[in-house]
Amino acid sequence: MRMDQTAFLAFIVLSSATLVGCSKQTRPTLSAEDSLAIVRDNERHRAAMDEFFRNDPESPFRRDTSVRYEGLTWYPIDPQYCGKSVLHRYEHPETVIVFGTKGEERRNLRYGYFEFDVPDENGSMKRIRLNVYKFTPYDAKRYALYRNVLSVWFTDKTTGTETYHVGRYVEIGEEHPDPGHVYTIDLNKAYTPYCAYSDLYSCAIPRKEDHLDVAIRAGEKTYHH
Repeated sequence: MRMDQTAFLAFIVLSSATLVGCSKQTRPTLSAEDSLAIVRDNERHRAAMDEFFRNDPESPFRRDTSVRYEGLTWYPIDPQYCGKSVLHRYEHPETVIVFGTKGEERRNLRYGYFEFDVPDENGSMKRIRLNVYKFTPYDAKRYALYRNVLSVWFTDKTTGTETYHVGRYVEIGEEHPDPGHVYTIDLNKAYTPYCAYSDLYSCAIPRKEDHLDVAIRAGEKTYHH
């Protein structure tokens, strides 16, 4: 007899929790309820992305008729890649050069960082630091629209093999006014920028300091077409 979807997802997250207890180092404890919520949220997210790419007029596959959408490929959803962190603001934020994939220079504000633990290749946990950037008036159009948006991008040990060779991004949204606010950084939603799908686009290339010395096997894999 086949399990219904809810029972199956509960089985998966409970099994995951059991395995976590056997790891060499202590992992943060996630309740079955929290793990199930992360799985369901990501399933909805992936379905919404698929619908957007297939049908939305703003989809790169609708705007560039020379490319065809064949579906995204994802790693399995793993609640342990859903991190929590306050935004650690740098005491003296620095405007840095970030190159686009078409060679153009962009100037972004290196504003702060998030810090949390993720699984490493040995099954234990490793602390990572993700730099957080903001747009600056040098990029007048983006600054006017997104001046309060927090931008996060990275490369890792999967970059160029299992995932897009330029790197991946994580959606954070706007900065919260409370400096003690705890953000959710779900690497299961790490996505490939549009330049991977179409030459119409240029995207920011993560800097050397944005490389994570761990394989982030979560989120979107390389797009095959």
